[in-house]
Amino acid sequence: MAVNIKVPTVGESITEVVIGEWLKAPGTWVAMDESVVSLETDKVNVEVPAPVAGILGQPLKNQGETAGIGDILATIEESAQPAAAAPAAPAAASAPVTAPAPVAAPVAATDATVMPAARRVLAEAGVDALLARGTGPGGRVLKEDAQRAVAEKAAGTLSAGTAIPLVYAAPPTPATPVAAKPAPVPAPAAPVAAGDRRVEVVAMTPLRRRVAQRLVEAQHTAAILTTFNEVDMTAIQDLRKKHQEAFVAKHGIKIGFMSFFIKASVAALKEFPGVNAQLRGTDILYQHFYDIGVAVGGGKGLVVPILRDVDKLGLAGIEKALADYGARAKAGTLKLDELTGGTFSISNGGVYGSMMSTPILNPPQSAILGMHNIIERPIGLNGQVVLRPMMYLALSYDHRLIDGREAVSFLVSLKRSLEAPERLLLDI
Repeated sequence: MAVNIKVPTVGESITEVVIGEWLKAPGTWVAMDESVVSLETDKVNVEVPAPVAGILGQPLKNQGETAGIGDILATIEESAQPAAAAPAAPAAASAPVTAPAPVAAPVAATDATVMPAARRVLAEAGVDALLARGTGPGGRVLKEDAQRAVAEKAAGTLSAGTAIPLVYAAPPTPATPVAAKPAPVPAPAAPVAAGDRRVEVVAMTPLRRRVAQRLVEAQHTAAILTTFNEVDMTAIQDLRKKHQEAFVAKHGIKIGFMSFFIKASVAALKEFPGVNAQLRGTDILYQHFYDIGVAVGGGKGLVVPILRDVDKLGLAGIEKALADYGARAKAGTLKLDELTGGTFSISNGGVYGSMMSTPILNPPQSAILGMHNIIERPIGLNGQVVLRPMMYLALSYDHRLIDGREAVSFLVSLKRSLEAPERLLLDI
């Protein structure tokens, strides 16, 4: 019996998706709940699992095409046994066919032909993706290819020449777009000749389009102003150096700078509640909870997962949540509810080497803090010129709601807490 694979509901405000990678080849057997295709939305990426076990049919939507919620993507012919599980069985070898069964010749992997699910399996096992042999259409490395490579590594038999061809249970229809246009294996890039003025046109991903829309929206709907200050990071650096080993031994994770900035931001937000507020028409919504969004560079672009009720978390809890969000942002597995809401945001351009910037608001929030890189600079201290690890801070805010005095005072409060982190423990 054929069972439809449909576009699932992925969010209240999401009505269409873009087809990403097909993770399984047509004609192959898939297990129930095994990921079949990835979908891209303007907020999150999701993988659609197989509703039943069976043989995957030809995709009705190709990579890059759009589909609505509930649209049929492909069908699965329900089957209890994988059709290609026993290629050496006599019955399978002698079965009469009207046309030769095509065999997907193994192709050496390249970075472009490794499917996302396969890449994750290889990365977790520490296997070089280029050693995996692709048996999917156009040499694509599928999840089972990755699992085979991991098993071969464990057995000590993995090499660039190892390959097990995959025999399809049924020949794919030549007229279908997926079978007719296999992904080519890219050749090594040739040097660009002098005067070569090639132009490459690439469609924006749904996530990038959404980011662009929200940034323009913020510029058009808010009176954005930015104020700056600087902070001496000596105390935090000394504290981390002194207690890092004990912190890791107890909590299993290193203590970074972001957890201190989040804690100091919460203390400043409590002191200046207007920075944590939002405008709702002609009303001001004061929020007496602290859900902090932290900008993270994901695999598809910038995302801002939300750490909820951070005032109730310790430094270790914050660091663990940040590590989890960072890993899942790169893998594209963040959930929609983890990206919605938030009362205040922090963006750390310093990890990319930024010296100073003016961050843009994340609507409907009214303020965002920008962190930057730490550089030793000469400063005057107690009548002497000394070198100190200094960081510039930037607070962009909606001037319709937050006055300049309030914004400047917020940064001064933040600076006091960061330069004397014991204030956070003493609540002063």
